[in-house]
Amino acid sequence: MKRIVSYTFATLFLIVASSAQAQSRFDNVEVTAEQVNGNVHMLTGFGGNIGVSAGDDGILIIDDQFAPLAEKIAAQLDKLGSDAPKYVINTHYHGDHTGSNAFFHSHKGATVFAHSNVRVRLANDEEIEPEALPTVTYEDGIKLYFNDDVLHVIHLPTGHTDGDSVVWFEKADVLHTGDLFFNGMFPYIDLGAGGSVEGYMDSVRILLDKISDETLIIPGHGKVSNKAEYAAFLAMIEETFAFVKAKKAEGMSVEDVVKSGLDEKWGTWNWNFITTERWINTLYTDA
Repeated sequence: MKRIVSYTFATLFLIVASSAQAQSRFDNVEVTAEQVNGNVHMLTGFGGNIGVSAGDDGILIIDDQFAPLAEKIAAQLDKLGSDAPKYVINTHYHGDHTGSNAFFHSHKGATVFAHSNVRVRLANDEEIEPEALPTVTYEDGIKLYFNDDVLHVIHLPTGHTDGDSVVWFEKADVLHTGDLFFNGMFPYIDLGAGGSVEGYMDSVRILLDKISDETLIIPGHGKVSNKAEYAAFLAMIEETFAFVKAKKAEGMSVEDVVKSGLDEKWGTWNWNFITTERWINTLYTDA
């Protein structure tokens, strides 16, 4: 039986980043800003989507992609009001969401918030410099009153990892899900870092119950979304998991399930990091 190798985005790109070609990829990345609602914006570049609150109180960001992109991110933030965010919130520990922590903390004076498990996992990685560690941690969540809004930072256990947080902007009615949502794509579930398929689905169900049809969603990866698309994402996971679980119960090997594949309607959810084969492996391993 094939087993999932618990790669993280951090590990994947640590390997790739050693090459000149990878550096060229970072050099050619363009970081762009998109207004989501009110003073909430989304930055895209290479890695997890960055949420931004920009207003009279200054700049707050949710996640900060890879270290080589820090100055490009800062340049875009400067256009929104300041290149020095007061606060950074990490939705989890993966390097495409935490890579610029050290830059914004050491060079721009930001205070970094995250669930306590994020700090533990980063601190246990010899490649991570101390300046990148969150300086404020929490267990269940925290509220921040910033730019005339209330930001509800909520921890959801055993989903994508064991340190997942989401951020809901109460007034703007915008939810940043971190990697508890890959819009239109098979998700990465880090089984080696406390994630699970059942836990992931439970987290999505909790979030769907909290939001309305009008809520705008910044996913960890993909375009700005809404509740209907998030519900469709959950339905995909539920259906494909039930299918693979049933095949495993019948005694099929993971190789045979991969060979038979999923229903063709899920073909468009395949992407370069989580292919259909890798998604089946994840489901089979956790079934």
